Amino acid sequence: MRKLIWFVSGAITLLVFLALGGFIFLKTGANGFSARAHPSGVEEFAAQTARAMALPRDAKEKRNPVPNSPDVLKDAREHWADHCTVCHANDGSGDTTMGRQMYPPAPDMRKERTQQMSDGELFYIIENGIRLSGMPAWGTGKESDEHDSWKLVHFIRHLPNLTLDEIREMEKLNPKSAADLEEEKQEEEFLRGKTPAEAPKGHHHH
Repeated sequence: MRKLIWFVSGAITLLVFLALGGFIFLKTGANGFSARAHPSGVEEFAAQTARAMALPRDAKEKRNPVPNSPDVLKDAREHWADHCTVCHANDGSGDTTMGRQMYPPAPDMRKERTQQMSDGELFYIIENGIRLSGMPAWGTGKESDEHDSWKLVHFIRHLPNLTLDEIREMEKLNPKSAADLEEEKQEEEFLRGKTPAEAPKGHHHH
């Protein structure tokens, strides 16, 4: 009965804040439902409340079963560089084209709002995502993938202490666009002694 009362009261509170946010949104003449505007304080509070309510109580109490080690951090760093940097950046700042354009923008995961979360909460978000945000669910139900998610939790803890050398290593593993690959190809041709005139037509050398 107490759980039901807590759930109903929490849902009512969330609805009140969402309604208030909608009212302020309309009264201030915000740009419709555009994702270009920065979220208001009310919207941020409502999103944080929704996230907190969405996390199961037992998620907070889960302990990381993967022991931390240099090898674990290396695996997680490589995984992050290949899969997570598009939105979160190598350093976890969220300062990427995709991260800035999301609504709300990707958070700076080096800061207290993320770092104060428990390992179990971070793991749950990686596995299950967050509704009404750009964070997808990466969980597949496979034990090996869960193992990788726990490794990422260790890496998230390490973000505030990430070194410049580690970032440089990660940059080599970041996904590359067609333009990036073409530029690398032209640079290799130049280093091998090919002149721009010998390069394929339709391309230019930087």
